[in-house]
Formats: sequence, structure tokens, C-alpha cells
Amino acid sequence: MPPKLTPATALLLTLPPLLWAGNAVVGRLLAPLVPPVTLNLLRWVLAALVLLPLGWQALRAPPARQAVRAAWRPLALMGLLGIGCYNALQYLALQTSTPLNVTLVAASTPIWMMVVGALFFGVRPTRRQGVAALFSVAGVLVVITRGQWQALAHWQPVPGDLFMLAAALCWAGYSWLLLRAAIAPALRGHWAAFLLAQILFGLGWSGLATAAEWGLGAAPGMHWGWPLAAGLAYVALGPAVAAYRCWGLGVQQAGPTVAAFFSNLTPLFTAVLSALLLGEPPRPYHALAFGLIVAGIALSARR
Repeated sequence: MPPKLTPATALLLTLPPLLWAGNAVVGRLLAPLVPPVTLNLLRWVLAALVLLPLGWQALRAPPARQAVRAAWRPLALMGLLGIGCYNALQYLALQTSTPLNVTLVAASTPIWMMVVGALFFGVRPTRRQGVAALFSVAGVLVVITRGQWQALAHWQPVPGDLFMLAAALCWAGYSWLLLRAAIAPALRGHWAAFLLAQILFGLGWSGLATAAEWGLGAAPGMHWGWPLAAGLAYVALGPAVAAYRCWGLGVQQAGPTVAAFFSNLTPLFTAVLSALLLGEPPRPYHALAFGLIVAGIALSARR
């Protein structure tokens, strides 16, 4: 029997894109207050503290400990890509690019998942998926060139857009590992313990990156206060924990294909939040880019 999309399930799948859009906007607001790589580390430290009472006992149980020892290599790689790199690159991107640009580039991630699957996991895309990839790549190019196609001849990329492309590739690799990594059900079956294990591995990578950020003098310093504390609480509790849990439940109830279309709400929510909180209204080329990316993903999802 096919999964049924109930109003409750639709709400579960709508909350994560809203929280992820807020993550981009809050990341932009926090840019003058905290270095981007440091922000990523603090986010996941707080998320780990929240998850400890939910998943520590399950993680300490002998079956889960054995699962971690057996799968430490893929867990370490998942911690690198999903915890250590993805949001650090996103926060770096928000230093020089707008939240709407960042989330539109991120919306092309399903296409990069096809590329990663073909290169590293032997899953070749179909012809239809290849055409879909062209649509989504065209959408990303619209964002990068700000709708000025003639600018490609004299293109000077905004660093933030390139950082977000790298982040999308990291998330694609992380997603494939989530699907294909050999991790025992004793760990994979408990959402809080599974996420906590990834975060604990990822904190090592994030700590090294933060030390490098400060050691190389790239960090401008911290500006402690209520705005920073509130922003850290949001990015740790909302996008990192609550969105992950709601998304997992929604995918279980509606299936991954339906859920993928809900993820495309992120740029729309970002456009609204950017206009309200940052005074950055969307431009016409944003609508064109969003249409191209959604068309590509919809085409690739068709049977």
C-alpha cells in the first residue's frame, strides 16, 4: 500500500524546510558576530548536549557500541561530510552570498547525488535523469550569474556560491553514506543515538577546522551577547535536532519521493524570511532559477 500524505505528515515535512530556511537567514545575521567555522562547531556542541539524554543510554548499550566499532570508518566520514563540512561551508557561503542564493544552490543537491552515485557507488543515472541534471545545473548557473547569461564570458564567481556548491557535494556524499553504509540496526534504528554518534565523530573534524580558523588568523573574533546566544540556540535546536527528527518521521510516513518535493520549499521560505528580516527581496532571476531546479528534480523523480 503506497504511503499516505495526511495533514499531520504534511506538517512534519513542512517544518524542516522552514527551519532550514531560518538557518540560512540566522547564519547571515550571525556573520558579524562569530566566525563561520566556529559557528558550526558551537552549533553541534549544543546539539550534542541536547541529544545526550535522548541517545546516550542507547549508544552505550553493547549492541550499539559494537556497531560503532564495526562501522567507525563510515561514521567518521559521515561526521566529516555532514557535520564537519556541510554547515561550515554554508556559513562560509553566507559571508559573501545571500541566504536565497545559498538555498537555491543547495536545492540542486539531488542532482549532485546522481553524480556522486555514478562516480563512487556505481549507480548510473538514466537518460531522463541526465536531462533533469541539465535543468538543475542551468538553475544554479542562473543564480551564480545573477540572471546575466552574458556575464559567463567575464564571470567572476562570488566565493559564497562556490562554497555552497562544495557544501552540496558534501551533502550528496553524506546522503549516499546514510543509504549505503553498513551500519547495524542496533545503532541505525535509534535516531538519537545514530545522530549522536555522527556528531561525536564530526566534532573532532569541526574542532580541527576551528583551530585552523583561529590559528591562521581567519577568525575576526567573537561578539558575545544575547543576539549570538539566541542565534546559537536556534541553529542547534531547530535545524540540527528538531528538523532532523521531523524529517525522519515524515519520510517514514510519506516516502522519500514525496518528501523530496517538500524540501524544495526551503528557497521559498528563505525568500520570505530574507525579505522580512534582512530587507533582501527576491529578484526575477531567483524565480527562474527556482523553476529550473524544481523542473529538474521533478523530471528525475518521475518513474
